[in-house]
Amino acid sequence: MRGPYDFDEIVDRRHSHSDKWDVREGELPMWVADMDFRTAPEIRQALAERVAHGVFGYSIVPDEWYDAYIGWWKIRHGFIIEKDWLIFSTGVVPAISSLVRKLTTPAEKVVVMTPVYNIFFNSILNNGRVPLESPLKLAAEGYMIDWNDLEEKLSDPQATLLLLCNPQNPGGKIWTREELSKLAGLCARYGVTVVSDEIHCDLTDPGTTYVPFASVSDLARQISVTCVSPSKAFNVAGIHSAAVFVPNENLRHKVWRGLNTDEVAEPNSFAVEMAVAAFTQGGPWLDALRQYLYTNKQLVASFVAQNLPALRVVPENATYLVWIDIRQLPRQGKGFATFLREKTGLFLSDGPQYGKGGEGFVRMNVACPRAVVEEGLERLRKGVGLYQEKYR
Repeated sequence: MRGPYDFDEIVDRRHSHSDKWDVREGELPMWVADMDFRTAPEIRQALAERVAHGVFGYSIVPDEWYDAYIGWWKIRHGFIIEKDWLIFSTGVVPAISSLVRKLTTPAEKVVVMTPVYNIFFNSILNNGRVPLESPLKLAAEGYMIDWNDLEEKLSDPQATLLLLCNPQNPGGKIWTREELSKLAGLCARYGVTVVSDEIHCDLTDPGTTYVPFASVSDLARQISVTCVSPSKAFNVAGIHSAAVFVPNENLRHKVWRGLNTDEVAEPNSFAVEMAVAAFTQGGPWLDALRQYLYTNKQLVASFVAQNLPALRVVPENATYLVWIDIRQLPRQGKGFATFLREKTGLFLSDGPQYGKGGEGFVRMNVACPRAVVEEGLERLRKGVGLYQEKYR
């Protein structure tokens, strides 16, 4: 049964100015991290009412926006965000770039645990800072932190900031309370501020939840800035609405100054209404979505295990992204993503863009109707066969 929400509906996005679907005819894009589902009906209704009003002047951030974030994190994640901590931002990425500029100086080092969200590198390099990679270790149960390597990188006197992806993208790892607490201790020891990107926090598998970095200890609260948004969970990234919360007053003032100096702290005409509707009415839709995504991910894992023995799906429990190990292919999978697109039209994200440890992996976005996932898997099977035949 489909239930109250039809995630099987095929929505044609080719002529909607979609970044993800700006591809050649016949290609199947399963790369950019947005979903091919219509957002929650409650959000669409709130936006329709805002459009019907007809006047789109400058907007403020009202109490309802603060209350929506506070209520959602209290109910869904068991964490109390104080109103004074919250600052509006036009997006998580603009916020991260602003934080890099405000909390570091040119040529300083920013630590990232790789493979990690590729845009982190843009925020670092485009602002004249140096990425300092601490590669994660891939175990049977998924990614683990290499604590010795990480401490070595954090102890570098030029390392002043760590960008944390929680849950982790592309590996789908939910960091445990123990891991985050240990991380906070190390960062505090070496004077490193933590910017925690928690944009995927609501896209955990059914029955699981994530741990907010700032929730693990008072120490973590005092050294961190957390970036959050409804954009991934509710597929509304194009509306440009996010928030940061900063418990430490002195750090918060720096962040507030940075976001306002960079002019990324004012909402557009739809940003507030969307967020309020998502966090006050979108829970049932999101829970149905999480179940649908989980089934899609299970389908991919089962298909790969049964039909593509040279590939391995990395175990994970968050996001709608599947991280696939292709290192058992000929040439350890070098050039496979490009080959796959050319020969089958399937467009996956190539692993090397996610930093060290990304070589020999591809990322598949399964936030689409099941029929599309099935088509993508058939194209993947065809592409693997052609690649093996070419390079055997």
